[in-house]
Amino acid sequence: MTDVTLQNFEADVVEMSRKIPVLVDFWAPWCGPCRTLGPMLEKLEAEAGGKWKLAKVNVDEHQQLAAHFAVRSIPHVIAFVDGQPVDQFVGVLPESGLREFLARILPSPAEAALHQARERLAAGSRDDARAAFQAALALEPGFDEARLEYIAFLLDGNALDDAQAQFEMLTSRAPQLDGHAAVQTRLEAMRNVGDLPDEATLARRIEADPADLAARLDLAKLLVARRDYERALEQLMEIVRTDRTFEDDIGRKTMLSVFDLMDAPEAVSRWRRQLATALN
Repeated sequence: MTDVTLQNFEADVVEMSRKIPVLVDFWAPWCGPCRTLGPMLEKLEAEAGGKWKLAKVNVDEHQQLAAHFAVRSIPHVIAFVDGQPVDQFVGVLPESGLREFLARILPSPAEAALHQARERLAAGSRDDARAAFQAALALEPGFDEARLEYIAFLLDGNALDDAQAQFEMLTSRAPQLDGHAAVQTRLEAMRNVGDLPDEATLARRIEADPADLAARLDLAKLLVARRDYERALEQLMEIVRTDRTFEDDIGRKTMLSVFDLMDAPEAVSRWRRQLATALN
């Protein structure tokens, strides 16, 4: 349990909730129901063994925080996950109600394994990350979000056959998920790169005929496979500007997929503005 102030709220609640859920208990010493709820929450936190964290805000001492979250009656509990408030309740719940509330915000075993995979990958331990990805999918084979991240992980390691096998295991709901188009674009680009002309050949074709959109698309695919995304976007933008009907608007559609692949928000914003201008 942590006492939270305006100064440490960002670190102890927002940032911490990116690792584990955080319950923020807005309370005051004079509040009788708060004295009932607080020990119950502390008991459940101890029982959880680090699966979630309890943070307490004394509303008398930190009125700015209470006002920011529109706390008008206490006790008021707000749950934070991934840096955002996701659920809340006001008043005292029985222990069974508290357990039900926690069950809604705590990650499933598969989600916990996916989180572990992300942490291991961020720490540079690819073997441990692979094991955690596989654990998540063993626990929940239909966990498409985890499988898409695992496919991207495999592509980073040039394990194309494994990535293709995993892609074929996605469920029918996967195409609706964020990231699906990006993973599909990258997988297809890497698989087909051996069948494409080399970059110099494609560059000569484009120089000889700037309207050779097939050459521009092949060059974009080659560059996506190499993760040279901005140069790929240059070719795709020329396709959009020249002929929106080319291969069923493939230039625009591929640009959107590449945006999802890029880990460069400022560059993505710049290219999105250029695309919007080209479409007007």
